[in-house]
Amino acid sequence: MLRKIFFPLLMGVAGCAVLIALGTWQVQRLTWKTAILDQITATIIAPPVALPANPDPVADEYLPVMVSGQIIGAPLSVLVSTADNGAGYRTITAFQTDAGRTIAADFGFLSLDDRGAALPTGQVTLTGNLLWPDEVDNWTPEPDVATGIWFARDLPAMARALNAEPILLVARNIDPVSPTVPMPVGIEGIPNDHLGYAITWFMLAIGWALMTGLLIFRTLRQKDA
Repeated sequence: MLRKIFFPLLMGVAGCAVLIALGTWQVQRLTWKTAILDQITATIIAPPVALPANPDPVADEYLPVMVSGQIIGAPLSVLVSTADNGAGYRTITAFQTDAGRTIAADFGFLSLDDRGAALPTGQVTLTGNLLWPDEVDNWTPEPDVATGIWFARDLPAMARALNAEPILLVARNIDPVSPTVPMPVGIEGIPNDHLGYAITWFMLAIGWALMTGLLIFRTLRQKDA
């Protein structure tokens, strides 16, 4: 009898062990990812500092910064859709700081009908976070140069179009008030699906164990018969 159930039992134990190990690994990944997200959140909401002389895309990602200066030139519009406001545009402008540097600044959302609304003139103070967005893939359409409409925040290309440094400051607060609605940096777009994966693996382990038990039960009943 033991010989007949040995192989199903072996496969059951091995399968459950693999599935439980995968679930445990996802729990560990969840802990790791949560710690990273907590660190990013702490960085985002930290007190703002002056714009670094040579910001690093890795070390200074999400760095809170405050700068004063003025908008120069015509803005670029990035087509977006938001849950709260529907379809519209991110408004990206060239921003010349009081120190004489020109960077790209994300002033936030304008509805489709409000595109072209006058942005603040004169001295403007921006508080926000540095970001090097990675939004371009093989399916991203080329920008419509004639209308100034873009389909992703392609920072190197936008910096060239704005004649600015490839540095993007995403505004959290704008003084004086702008007609745009700020779309500040956050962790909402960073995926953290490890809990769901862990539950899936553990449920598969339970299913595997139940199927193994059923197979052994049927094997023993056949033996008795």
